[in-house]
Amino acid sequence: MKKICVCLLVFAAMLMMGSCGNKSQQVPFDNGDSADFSIDSTLYGICAEGTSMNSLQIITDTGDTLTLDLSDARDKGKVLGGLQVGDRMAVMPNADKTEARIVINQTTLLGNWVMPNPIDGSDEVGISIKEGGIAESIAQGSIIYRTWRLVHGKLEIVLVREGTNDIEEVSTYDIVKLQADSLVYRDEEEIFEYSRQKPKDTYGVDVKLDDSSLDEFKL
Repeated sequence: MKKICVCLLVFAAMLMMGSCGNKSQQVPFDNGDSADFSIDSTLYGICAEGTSMNSLQIITDTGDTLTLDLSDARDKGKVLGGLQVGDRMAVMPNADKTEARIVINQTTLLGNWVMPNPIDGSDEVGISIKEGGIAESIAQGSIIYRTWRLVHGKLEIVLVREGTNDIEEVSTYDIVKLQADSLVYRDEEEIFEYSRQKPKDTYGVDVKLDDSSLDEFKL
């Protein structure tokens, strides 16, 4: 009788081990939400020597050399900032990268951009767009610009407003106009029209007098 009980216990233990070994682990269900649909499809690179009136040759940051047709972009006024060999460009291409939808000359975009103070027009205020994605305010104490970038063919600016406990505000704009001396961009509510800041006049320039002139001042 004891032998039968021992055999039954051993058999039960074997069944339990077998069932544990065959138990499958649950795998988290992937419904596709983990995919990043916000990946920027903009091409970044340098305007190359093969560029012409109707086509842009760009050497991308990944080392590819592409030639993109500009006909559609020109018709829609989306070639912004001009085409200059050696300038840094940001381009929104079509799916097969044969045509440019939006072309932005990043080199032209850099610099100090100002407008009359909208409060009283007594002074100039604006934004300084610098290399490396750095942005700074010009004569604006209530708005502190921090960074900028071009993404999806738009200008994105990060700023902090006075009295908001250093909370960053991200604004995205469509560039309407970009030339050597003018920059216009807008969002759904406002339009910003800037001109490139001109160097201030230099006062008190030293004048070198010759010896004969110096003698006239001697007593």
